[in-house]
Amino acid sequence: MQRYPLIADHGLVGDLQTTAVVSSEGVVDWFSAPRFDSPSIFGALLDHDRGGYFRLSPDHPDGCCKQLYYPGTAVLVTRFMSPDGVGEVLDWMPPHRIRVASDRHTLIRVVRCMRGQVTFTLECRPRFDYGRADHELDLDDTGARFRSLGLDAHLQATFPLERDGEDVQGTITLGAGETAGAVLTLCAPDGPSPEPPTNASLTEQLWDTIDFWQAWLRTSRYRGRWPDMVNRSAITLKLLTYLPTGAPIAAATMGLPEQIGGERNWDYRYTWIRDGSLSVRALLDLGFSQEATAFTDWLTDRLTEQRGTAAEPLQIMYRVDGDPHLTEEVLEHWEGYRASYPVRLGNGAADQLQLDIYGEALYALAQERGSETQPTHRAWRAIARMLDWLATSWDRPDEGIWETRGGQQHFTYSRVMTWTAFDRGLKLARDSSRPADLPGWTAARDAVLEQVMEHGWNPSQQALVQHYGSEVLDASLLLIPRVGFLSATDPDWLSTLDAMNRRLVSDSLVYRYDPAASPDGLRGSEGTFSLCTFLHVDALTRAGRLEEARFAFEKMLTYANHVGLFAEEIGPTGEQLGNFPQAFTHLSLIMAASTLDEALDLKGV
Repeated sequence: MQRYPLIADHGLVGDLQTTAVVSSEGVVDWFSAPRFDSPSIFGALLDHDRGGYFRLSPDHPDGCCKQLYYPGTAVLVTRFMSPDGVGEVLDWMPPHRIRVASDRHTLIRVVRCMRGQVTFTLECRPRFDYGRADHELDLDDTGARFRSLGLDAHLQATFPLERDGEDVQGTITLGAGETAGAVLTLCAPDGPSPEPPTNASLTEQLWDTIDFWQAWLRTSRYRGRWPDMVNRSAITLKLLTYLPTGAPIAAATMGLPEQIGGERNWDYRYTWIRDGSLSVRALLDLGFSQEATAFTDWLTDRLTEQRGTAAEPLQIMYRVDGDPHLTEEVLEHWEGYRASYPVRLGNGAADQLQLDIYGEALYALAQERGSETQPTHRAWRAIARMLDWLATSWDRPDEGIWETRGGQQHFTYSRVMTWTAFDRGLKLARDSSRPADLPGWTAARDAVLEQVMEHGWNPSQQALVQHYGSEVLDASLLLIPRVGFLSATDPDWLSTLDAMNRRLVSDSLVYRYDPAASPDGLRGSEGTFSLCTFLHVDALTRAGRLEEARFAFEKMLTYANHVGLFAEEIGPTGEQLGNFPQAFTHLSLIMAASTLDEALDLKGV
């Protein structure tokens, strides 16, 4: 077992309320429950010695392993090959089917021997509350029960388990065709004990989970050129969405670094207005309208909350249940992934002012409402109040899309998205015949555009730049043609795109911006930002540069990990960096694929 496997050497399983990250060595080294944003139970990915893990794998020194997904599902298969035989571990979590929060979550691990003879070793070493809480172990013939902080973890297996201090271990030797299993069930202390597993019950649950995922995926309308990657991205977005509220999180993990050994380590297990709003377009492109509507309903609830007249209508991020409190703290007892410290819990950026979120919110609401005659009265009143507030509040500096901690600026992207908010709001008002301050919103929209083109344009760069008075380019502006702020073939936009190609693109991969040229309040550097690479593909396609776009897209797909997942960034040697897997990356992959497919179809290529 490696102390810290590569970030990319993992797969993801989940039950639509939480997820587990499983290494290609068969180790669950990240798992928080009962929700995505709950304290971790296994966190060895951030501290090998104090984080806790659940290992189920062979010990053969000459073995090798491969990992894959059962086709069209979130069932993860980790295969081990050695001179003695071939075995595999199947990991999955039975998905919740109803939109009710549950404190009961089950991780199932089945081992099988395919050829020869394989001995599997189990080690279950939970460390509750990010390794800060002790636990007690009860072990008897029915299995193990770990107790800590009002949470019980039942571990039951079809083979014997033995005590190792307050942890559990066991071994099982299987011959060809033989199967065994271990089931970890998280529940409240007063909850019913789970039924002991049998090979028959585990097989039944496996096929039930396979049927669930394959049936859901069959409702996708994607028929383009990259079905494997698009389908895997769709499943990943589904896994990262909290079913009870419809709110997607940004990533399954916290604290994974944007630079190994650096301080750019954030907690991404929350719902960003920006990420969630852009996911609506990706979901609608694939035909998943129920998931899109679930998020816009959640978004509408945030808008209709009464937070006081002085507060902004929206916060940039929330917990999955809509709770706005995300106090940031440092887990000082954890060393961090490969000494990438500090490990931050919560996210202090929640209190930042980022005016772009209003544009992304209206972008989502306007698209999702396209299939309806009009928004509800309650929803429209909230939208109108927000735009009335924005009409008097848009012309001020903010922290911008990248949540920089180097001080507020007049960020160009923030202005572009406030223009989008007014533009989509006006369209919604007219299409739905809703009461609105049309003259006021129109005046604000037009004033934003004029200001951006006057102050956001840098003559020496011949491009729109990161913020007023700057020479720094920013890849967030790649969304300009998608939202319609400028035409995809406008000369000013094409000049900006060319400038980005010169300054931000490295062998088809795209940096967000240059931190050295635009200090963001943090030390160190970062890799290319995978979201921006896919936005670049989208922008190239809209500009009619199809050959260049397709080559960049195909090239980017080669940076996916062995099971088709992406983290946040790509490092200088092609390694994946940042939290994993990243919803932003996967939703932008879907958007780029849809745009490129449509353009190639029109050209008959």
